[in-house]
Amino acid sequence: MKYSSQLIEKAVESFSSLPGIGKKSALRLALYLLNKDPEWVRSFSDSFVRLRNELKECEECHNLGDDTECSVCKDKHRNQDIICVVESIRDLMAIEETRHFNGLYHVIGGLISPIDGIGPDQLNIDDLADRIQKRNIKEVVMAISPNIEGETTMFYLSKKLKSLNVKISTIARGISFGGELEYADEITLGRSILSRIPYMLYDAETSA
Repeated sequence: MKYSSQLIEKAVESFSSLPGIGKKSALRLALYLLNKDPEWVRSFSDSFVRLRNELKECEECHNLGDDTECSVCKDKHRNQDIICVVESIRDLMAIEETRHFNGLYHVIGGLISPIDGIGPDQLNIDDLADRIQKRNIKEVVMAISPNIEGETTMFYLSKKLKSLNVKISTIARGISFGGELEYADEITLGRSILSRIPYMLYDAETSA
């Protein structure tokens, strides 16, 4: 498509670089902004600049927030005895949307995937064990997508935490194998959290 203005073309290119936004949708968004009040557009763009520059990672659980301690970790009304381990911020938000979990979180920042060169040392796993011991956590819920990488990660975590006096559970299989938590509907995900089951660690050394 040929544009009459380089400014419009640049705006369309910027919008269409976002996931799920095609050129036609990008053009509609650009033209929509042209019809808005200049102050509104300035405030709109400033919100994203501030998002990029001022958002902080929680030093405790690796969630995102306005301070170095996120709102979840600050909330003393939440159950301080249980930690839900998730792969990403998006999974944390998906679980929060269900309103069926009132404990703490720990974002490990990915899944173990040897094929992709991602090992345990590249994830937020070591400080999880430290939190469990420091806070005397009673239960760890592994809310991790049930795919190959997820199963590998859960197995590693269970081995890592085996020596600690903590109950290890996983969400019920309402989520199909190969599925991702962030795409599960709220009812299914909520029921999976409430119906969590003990994680059974299969150890070849001890079962032989």
